[in-house]
Formats: sequence, structure tokens, C-alpha cells
Amino acid sequence: MANIGFISLGCAKNQVDCERMMYRVQEAGHTVKSDIVGSDVVVINTCGFIDSAKSEAIDFILQTAALKAEGLVGKILVTGCLSQRYQDEITLQMPEVDGILGTGSYTEIVPAIEKLLHGDSVREFGSIDAPEQETGRILTTPEHYAFIKIAEGCDNRCSYCIIPYLRGKFRSRQIDDVLYEARLLADSGVKELIVVAQDTSRYGTDLPGHKRLLPELLRRLCEIEQLHWIRLHYVYPDEIDEELIDVLATEPKLLKYLDIPIQHCNSKILKLMNRRGDGAFLRDLFAKLRARIPGLVLRTSVITGLPGEGEEEFEELCRFLKEQRLERVGAFPFSPEEGTPAAEMEYPDQSVAQERAAMVESIQSRIMDDYAAGMLGKTVEVLVDGYDEEYEQYYGRTYADSPDIDGRVWLASDDDLSEGSFVTVRIDGVTDGDLSGFVVEEAL
Repeated sequence: MANIGFISLGCAKNQVDCERMMYRVQEAGHTVKSDIVGSDVVVINTCGFIDSAKSEAIDFILQTAALKAEGLVGKILVTGCLSQRYQDEITLQMPEVDGILGTGSYTEIVPAIEKLLHGDSVREFGSIDAPEQETGRILTTPEHYAFIKIAEGCDNRCSYCIIPYLRGKFRSRQIDDVLYEARLLADSGVKELIVVAQDTSRYGTDLPGHKRLLPELLRRLCEIEQLHWIRLHYVYPDEIDEELIDVLATEPKLLKYLDIPIQHCNSKILKLMNRRGDGAFLRDLFAKLRARIPGLVLRTSVITGLPGEGEEEFEELCRFLKEQRLERVGAFPFSPEEGTPAAEMEYPDQSVAQERAAMVESIQSRIMDDYAAGMLGKTVEVLVDGYDEEYEQYYGRTYADSPDIDGRVWLASDDDLSEGSFVTVRIDGVTDGDLSGFVVEEAL
């Protein structure tokens, strides 16, 4: 039996994949290490979505290779999107890498490791369209929250996106399998469940009956007693129907927080992106959601410097954001990904895309400052995430804050707080976008 270290990069969906691989490795009798030094094999689960993610993955591979050269780690196995996308390049340009697994071969993690331990090379690329195989997980998040992936792949074929080529067609998990996993997570102490997929809104449409099952799934998740918060990510705007809005509006455990990636609002740009809807549709949708779900916090992402985006189209995007005042917005400069239709189109210079992303961030910063100022004096429920040794202070999140991407609430309390507990907090300050407040009651 061997010591196996894991490094997981990229999105929450990738993190779930890594947690499943860790479980398989541990079930096979190997030791899963939190510190890679001393590992007989280091598994680097990579992201290959955009240039910054690719650069991060390469940096981690090179850093691990340096440890290997010093004799501090053994073999290196690269998995995930980067290995799926650059199969030959990794083999030819990174001789320090001993094996690669594609995104269709996560289930082969144990045989791959055992081959490496016996001195054999590994190069496995199974079908990226194969059904998901159910397995357990070793959580790498804090014990009180977890991501649950309800589907794999994507059928949207946005012109700028490489994901369908790396992850395959859209495949929903069976609803009973998702609920079984959710109950296990709840029994283990998870109180906040974060529902993710490349496109959560299409959940169930590929199963027999071709019915959108997301509303039913959410209702049944809310029936799990130990779960206190359920958060929904990656809901495409054109798939939000009346049934989903009703569930969000009426189920108390479903957080009034919705992640709806719009990418742009200009009709011409959306058409070039192969996205459905237009600016008028988005305005109507957001108005309906806010009217039906009081207190709703909206998160989105936008891309600047897309093919076809001139000054006029960018100004429309800026006006839209100022007008809609979405509480959470991430701005990303267009990254021309080889193999996608958008990479073959004419697009603004990269520096222009970066400047425009910075301008969007400046607009959004003022909107977020106003939102934070509006929280002063309010009493809110906060999930305690931990204790910061440097600042000697507890911190947590409101319903408006998803872990790792949104803000924090810094907590003052007369008593020690328990990580994973819910407390009632009166907000009395704002610092660099983060809220601060005093605990007035510990809820549970």
C-alpha cells in the first residue's frame, strides 16, 4: 500500500471529481495524504478551461516536478481537463509526468496508480460521454458544507467554450442517487448543500421522459432534516420556468441566491456566442425573479472583449449592469480557446478585453459597496466558517455569500463560536466589501 497525495484545481465540479478519486484510492487500501511531500504518487487534478487556469495547472505540475527531482515525491499522475485537452503536449513537453488520465477515466484511478507503482506508464482516455458511475467521496471542504454535482457535461455549445469537448454531452445523475448522496452528506454533518453542474437547470432533460427535474429534486432535498441551507449554482437564464421560481420562492431552506451566468446582454453578441435570449429577455427575467422572490441576491458572470464587441456593445453591457445592480458579478476577459468557433472569429485585442473587464469590476465595486452599506443595522443569519488566527476573529457567511467566491462576515462575540453553527448577527460595519457584526444569538 502507498501514500497518495492529491492536488485539486479549478471549479467545484472538479473538486467533487477529485473527492471521488480520493475515496476510490482509500477504499483500495492506500493512504490519502493532505500534504503531498512524502507521497509515492501525486495526483494533480487539473482545469483546462481558460488561459489562467491552464497556467495555474502547469505551474503546479512544474512545482511538483521540482519536488520529485529532490526525491520528496514519487510518481506524478495528471488528471482532469488539462490532460484531456493536451494529451500529446503533456507527454512530449513534460517528461517529469509519469501518467495521464482523461476526464472519461476517473474510475481508473486505482489501476493507474498501481501501474505507476510497478514502474509502468499510464495513458488512459475513456469515453467522455459515458454515464456517471456512483461512488463515495472524501470531503475536502469544511465538514459543514459540501458541493453536490447533479450532472456532467454540457449540450449548450456556446461558441467560446471548450467544456463540451472536454466533458462530453450532458448526463444527469439519477434523482435517487443524488438524494442518497445528499442524505449521507447530511448525516456526516453537512448543513449547507451547494448544487452544481455545468448547467443545473437542464437536470433531467436527458433522462427518459425528458422532463426538467430540478424543481422536484430541490423539493426533495429540502425534506432532508439536517440540511439547513441549499444553494443553487449555474442556472441558465432561458431554462428558468414558473415551477422553478415557485420552488425558490416557497421553500425556506432554498437560499434566495441564484447564480445565473448571462455572459453578455447585447443581442448581437449573444447570438455570436450561440446563447439564447437577449437584453430585453434578461431584464424581464430579473424583474420577475425579484418580484417573486423578495430579498433575492443575483450572481452572474460576464465576458468582455468577445468577438463582435465594439465600444457600442460594451457600453450597452455597462449600462445594463448599472441599471440592474446585480449584487454579485464576475468579469472575465475573453480567452480565445483553440478548437472553439469563437477563436476563429475576429475579436478585440487582449489588452482591450482586460481593460474592459477592469471597467466592469469598477462598476460592480460601487454596486457592491452600496449593497454592503444597505446591510448596516440589519440582523441576519450567518453560518460560522472558522477562526482566523491572524486577525484573531471568527468569520462566516450570510445567504448572499457562496464560499470562496463571495464575501465574509467578521464576527464579534462574547462567547466562543462553533465552526458550522448558525448565529444571528447584527451588522455594524463594512471593510473592503466584507461585513462585520456582533453575535446576538446562536441559532443552532
